[in-house]
Amino acid sequence: MGIALWAACGVVSFLLARVVPVAKKRPRLGELAASILVALILGLIATAMDFGGWSEPDWRAGLFAFFGSFAALGILRLPGYPVAR
Repeated sequence: MGIALWAACGVVSFLLARVVPVAKKRPRLGELAASILVALILGLIATAMDFGGWSEPDWRAGLFAFFGSFAALGILRLPGYPVAR
């Protein structure tokens, strides 16, 4: 259940980032993959910090994964970032 929460937080942050019109021309699949991957990695870090775990959803781990993946998408959308070109 915890992993599903992390992945769902990554998808929600992707959907919210698509609302922002800046750099919206980037490929959707790449942003979705980056968002979910970062959310899963941050979920593992949250587990190491004892915020929930693999099988138990915890709101702190969900927020950590959501805000972290949202920030990662913001970094990818920076104009001077090499991947954004």
